[in-house]
Amino acid sequence: MKKWFVFALLVPVFASFAFAQTGTKKRRPLPYEYGGVVIKNFSSGAGLSPVRFDHWLHRAKYTCRLCHVDLGFAMKANGTGIKAADNMKGYYCGTCHNGKMAHGDRKIFEACATKYAREDLKRCGRCHSTGENVKQDYDFATFTGRFPKERFGNGIDWEKAEESGLIKPLDYIEGVSIQRPPLTVQKDFAIVAKVETMPEIIFSHKKHTVWNGCELCHPEIFAGIKKGMTKYSMVEIFEGKYCGACHMSVAFPTTDCQRCHSKPVR
Repeated sequence: MKKWFVFALLVPVFASFAFAQTGTKKRRPLPYEYGGVVIKNFSSGAGLSPVRFDHWLHRAKYTCRLCHVDLGFAMKANGTGIKAADNMKGYYCGTCHNGKMAHGDRKIFEACATKYAREDLKRCGRCHSTGENVKQDYDFATFTGRFPKERFGNGIDWEKAEESGLIKPLDYIEGVSIQRPPLTVQKDFAIVAKVETMPEIIFSHKKHTVWNGCELCHPEIFAGIKKGMTKYSMVEIFEGKYCGACHMSVAFPTTDCQRCHSKPVR
């Protein structure tokens, strides 16, 4: 009974966010679109279509921390300023997409190069594929077919997929990453909800450190490391700040209330 009461209480709140600003409801992205990023800083100047980056594929193979800390990718789309010259020097995408590195038993294709043979002319289209009819190596439905499902985002419970060993995200690249001694993982803790009758939030450092480590969240997103030190609201989260930096675009969205507000109301 309490769950239905809370749901009824929240419906007007989410409706107000959905119709804010434009007055029309945004189209819910399809599962394979969720978390996708279009990189377009320099593409048009080079006569190419923007780059389409699929988070769902890369997050299954690498941790968020590896890319956003060790490789230096910004947390916002088009915030890094990646150029083909950077990739050719082995930075950013070129760290892995150099034609030499492999993931498991599969060689990773080379992204950018100074010289191209005639048969390689279509290689740019493997990344610069926005709006183009480019056949991808990985099909979302086939790749994620055995993964545990959830209701929102791209329909995959990535936590359970990692826990069950279906995916094993790499967190270290030789010559780029540094060896870090394992940190003592803090225990889960509750965050009191500001809305009466709303279940408390259970925050798990253990689950977040699998992908994020500590550096991805502290100090850029959460300045303090002591519980209660950083003050934030649901409005700010819906604006893409704090938890919303990931849970509005890549990790499961904030529309899945019960994934965070999971401690029963006493």
